[in-house]
Amino acid sequence: MSQVAGWITHRYLKFAVIVFWLVVVALLGPLAGKLTGAQDNDAKSWLPANAESTEVLDVAGSFVSANTIPAVMVYERSSGLTPDDLAAIAADAAEFGTLDTLDGEVVGPIPSEDGQAAQIIVPLDLGSDGWNLAADAVVDLRATAEDGPDGLDVYVTGPAGSAADSSEAFEGIDGTLLYAAVAVVIVILLITYRSPILWILPVISAGVALTVSQALIYLLADNYDLTVNAQSAGILTVLVFGAGTDYALLLVARYREELRKHGDRHEAMALALHRASPAIIASGATVAIGMLALLFATMNSTAGLGPVAAIGIGVALLVMLTLLPALLVTCGRWIFWPRTPKLGDSEPSEHGFWARVGGRIERRPRATWIGTSAALLVACVGIVALNATGLTTEESFRGEQPSIVGEKVLSAHFPGGAGSPVVVIADADHATDVAAVLADVEGIDPASVSEPVVLDDLAYIEGTLTSAPDADEAYDTVDRVREAVHAVPDADALVGGTTAVNLDVQRASADDNRLIIPIILLVVFVILMVLLRAIVAPLVLIGTVVLSFGAAIGISALVFKYVFGYAGADTSFPLFVFVFLVALGIDYNIFLMTRVREEALRIGHHRGSLVGLAATGGVITSAGLVLAGTFAVLGTLPLVAFAEIGFAVAFGVLLDTLIVRSVLVTALNLDIGTTMWWPSALSKQKEPEPAEQPVAVPVS
Repeated sequence: MSQVAGWITHRYLKFAVIVFWLVVVALLGPLAGKLTGAQDNDAKSWLPANAESTEVLDVAGSFVSANTIPAVMVYERSSGLTPDDLAAIAADAAEFGTLDTLDGEVVGPIPSEDGQAAQIIVPLDLGSDGWNLAADAVVDLRATAEDGPDGLDVYVTGPAGSAADSSEAFEGIDGTLLYAAVAVVIVILLITYRSPILWILPVISAGVALTVSQALIYLLADNYDLTVNAQSAGILTVLVFGAGTDYALLLVARYREELRKHGDRHEAMALALHRASPAIIASGATVAIGMLALLFATMNSTAGLGPVAAIGIGVALLVMLTLLPALLVTCGRWIFWPRTPKLGDSEPSEHGFWARVGGRIERRPRATWIGTSAALLVACVGIVALNATGLTTEESFRGEQPSIVGEKVLSAHFPGGAGSPVVVIADADHATDVAAVLADVEGIDPASVSEPVVLDDLAYIEGTLTSAPDADEAYDTVDRVREAVHAVPDADALVGGTTAVNLDVQRASADDNRLIIPIILLVVFVILMVLLRAIVAPLVLIGTVVLSFGAAIGISALVFKYVFGYAGADTSFPLFVFVFLVALGIDYNIFLMTRVREEALRIGHHRGSLVGLAATGGVITSAGLVLAGTFAVLGTLPLVAFAEIGFAVAFGVLLDTLIVRSVLVTALNLDIGTTMWWPSALSKQKEPEPAEQPVAVPVS
């Protein structure tokens, strides 16, 4: 690595590095802007690939276009619909029948039994980009319907209404998250560096990393069917800026340290790269491989996030280890103004805050780690308040959405599942039997079961739920429908529809949690074992990170329930938070422990543990603040799932940075001693005599 570091920071080759990245950005920049258009936000991009509801979507395309999305128009007058109302509603139905986007026939008007409402079902075909076009389509439908008599309330709900609300919630997500993340990074870098100039270089480098990673992901999505949706694209922005800036902070801190000991800035950067890069590369590899473990997920959205996040981390790592050092040495020492490091300056960390913290821990390390662990275990108890069984459509948004209001009105006057039917695909020869069985299932309105539509050797049947389509009662009904129709001999029946999709998503997410979490733990353990050349230290570090994860989830669950008033959490919440906290949280332990090992080889484990904390404390704290801040910006979105992930990860990172890494790990280091490095030769190293220990914290 020393030779590569020398090339990157060479007096002349550094310009080649900068030019290389300028050319890359010039070539790939236009492609990065196309990533939003390449996003696949239709239902199948989120669904478990092998679920029964996914199979129904595939087969149902033969009967109904895969791009068909029904809009349910609901008209209501609480005093009862008047003849003028009914005439206006009929006129709307006729006008809807002339739409260019109509796919099939308009159903209705269908009056309610209480005479206070009517509904029209308008099947729309908005093309393959229907999710993004739903909002405009709903605006047009509402504009037509609102020309009716005064006092007649109109709502647009059903799948099209829900898609419109979702697409509007995600509209501008990339820009919103980018600007918020950049603002957070700039503020924290200004506070950290206390320089009005230095922050520019890490931000430029992070911007280059984001642009290049977006372009590469677009190419994979366009040519190799990589699934990218609004969720993974949004997380990519946060992850690249957060993790990339973390790597920049570690490198800049080591570079500034070397500038105090070397007059030549090129030599200082070469040494900084040589000494900091193993920890940075190990951290990036841990995150990237941890993200790739998501490929084992059955959920398409979760599996797609894996390579998207891994590419972002890989590119950020490459940029921060090449472009950033080249920019720093090109600018020279003045970039640190007004706190320019000069040759021979003392190292501030020798007597800084974290050196004092280490001194306090040193007095009673065992009591410190036992007390800290006990407090974290108490926080873990809050997990019992976590309800990660999924969110209803209403619970998924922060604030009431138009489609949800419409759904409530619809449910008040019609069977709860109107507009979101249960769909059954069966063998055509047994279609009549399947339809009869469907009509007898508790929770299905018998009068709503359609006549089978036959095409070749398959039949398409629909039935309306008597409960709201996202209620627990509806999920129980889907299970009963599946049990009933699967029992029809030789019918080969499959059950799908919106409710079945949501049910399959919940169950697939639970399966993914049980499969992927152990895989990530194993990956992290192996990387730590190779990096630290030990077994005990990796086991201890993983234990601390898992404890930190449990405490973060426990506190977050209590905050969600009693402070924010959220009804629950998305089924993927535990897995996503685990991936980000364990893969990213272990970074700080890597930064700390690689420095402890470096110092332990020179001055002994005990003293090296204190030096490692003092030398890395400030930069790791800053890195934690950056990462926490960038994830916290997910809370700017009107979606509960994003807000919960953002809060939990931000809180967990701060907990890991300020408590677990600084207090718990340092106390364990001091109490366990050289056994931390077993079975390497370092575990047999004898500690120097107290008289031989230097008074000041060494920095080399």
